[in-house]
Amino acid sequence: MPLEQDLAQRILNLLKFHPRGVTITDLARKTGATRLSVSRQLEILEISGKVEMRTIGAAKVYYTARRVPLSAFLCFTKNLILVLDNDLRIVQVNDQCINTLHRTKEEIIGKTPEEANIPVVSTPEALSVIKSLEREQVITDLRYRNDGQDLFFQMQVIPTTFDDGEKGCTLVLENITERKKYVRNMEFLARTAMELVDLPLEANIYQYIAERIIEIVPKTHVYVQSYDEVFKQFSIRAIAGPEFHEGLIALLGRDPLGMVFPTATVFEAPFEETLGSFLRMREFIVRSESGGEAASFYDLCFRQIPQEICDAILDRFSIDRFYCTGLIWENHLFGLVGIFMPRGEVFDGHQTIESFIRQASIAFAQKMTADRLRRSEQRFREVMDLSPGAMSIIDSEGRYTYLNRAFTDLFGYTLADLPTGRAWFDKAFPNAEYRKEVICTWKTDLSQACAGQIRPRTYRVQCKNGEHKTIQFQPVTLTDGNQYITYHELARD
Repeated sequence: MPLEQDLAQRILNLLKFHPRGVTITDLARKTGATRLSVSRQLEILEISGKVEMRTIGAAKVYYTARRVPLSAFLCFTKNLILVLDNDLRIVQVNDQCINTLHRTKEEIIGKTPEEANIPVVSTPEALSVIKSLEREQVITDLRYRNDGQDLFFQMQVIPTTFDDGEKGCTLVLENITERKKYVRNMEFLARTAMELVDLPLEANIYQYIAERIIEIVPKTHVYVQSYDEVFKQFSIRAIAGPEFHEGLIALLGRDPLGMVFPTATVFEAPFEETLGSFLRMREFIVRSESGGEAASFYDLCFRQIPQEICDAILDRFSIDRFYCTGLIWENHLFGLVGIFMPRGEVFDGHQTIESFIRQASIAFAQKMTADRLRRSEQRFREVMDLSPGAMSIIDSEGRYTYLNRAFTDLFGYTLADLPTGRAWFDKAFPNAEYRKEVICTWKTDLSQACAGQIRPRTYRVQCKNGEHKTIQFQPVTLTDGNQYITYHELARD
């Protein structure tokens, strides 16, 4: 045995000076030992992880292993590491693992993961991966819930050979919770940004906001209020959360949706609120287990819900914290979002929710702008329809986009009859020579006129019923490139 140990040490010493490797024949010649003895020692050294071999052609070349011993980095890595022997008993564990799992080494060493009942590692999913390990390293993601929080780990199961040649495995667990949350939150914000853009005008954006917040913080209770700047009052427009709506109905004796909170003094004493105070997410402790000062939920409801019912709401849903922020964009308050946190739950995702609330606030501003434009356009069309004179609008591509009632009364044509300007010319001027003349004068006038300049022309038009009428056209180019045209029938001879 001493001779064999001496030969092994001499082989290792030689390999240190030959980083590119040495063959068995050269090692035998340099050490003065037989090829068989050298081959046997190399096999033992390879199993113990001290040398490595690669094949070059028909020759096997050996060199000093470049692997760092596991014990060299167990104490310095931030990852959790457990080393298991061939019977899947824990033989080594690093301090990071001990500190994270809140267990002592004595409680873990010598036991299997099942016996030690270690969080993350002792789950059925993790044990299945460990037991099915063969020769190749396996990587899997694991989920673990702790103190109301979801934690995510990436577990690497690495085949391991010990100094005595025994096989085992090393478990390396990396906490990827923050990475997972970041990816999830970015995907959430990207998706909701697109959904808010595509949200139909008639959709309930308040309910959409409430449901998306529940998606980020599942065990919360949420309400969304609108704000009427004219009457200075809030109104509950959406409620979400496990049995929250039904519970509020039972406690209030009515459906809280539509419930109005007059707040004429919210920006005055005693509340002294400002747009700035509504802009940021604020936390209110409404129940303190330590006996510390707590905010009045009665006051947070602007004293519109009786005190005893406010207390009953907190009791029924085990609420101890309340978060509130405003739907604000460009100095306009569109509403409030309230988030109730049950006792023991962690409010994770402040930044994501605040970013989402800002997205929703912009959507509110855009929705209001679109709604104002829609109402303005509707009023414009009503005025046009009530006008006794025939009118039409043609877009810059030559398509008729609007005909008022007087136009149809005068000519008989509807918008469906005139999908393009070409269709109008064909129907109104069926004679090819006359149509060519009309088109030529129309184009000439259009090219020479400035925006806002009326270009009067008189043409003889054939109506839908075949009747011919002499019409004075008064087209004018609008600033957006559209053509606005009025039509006046001239007296017949």
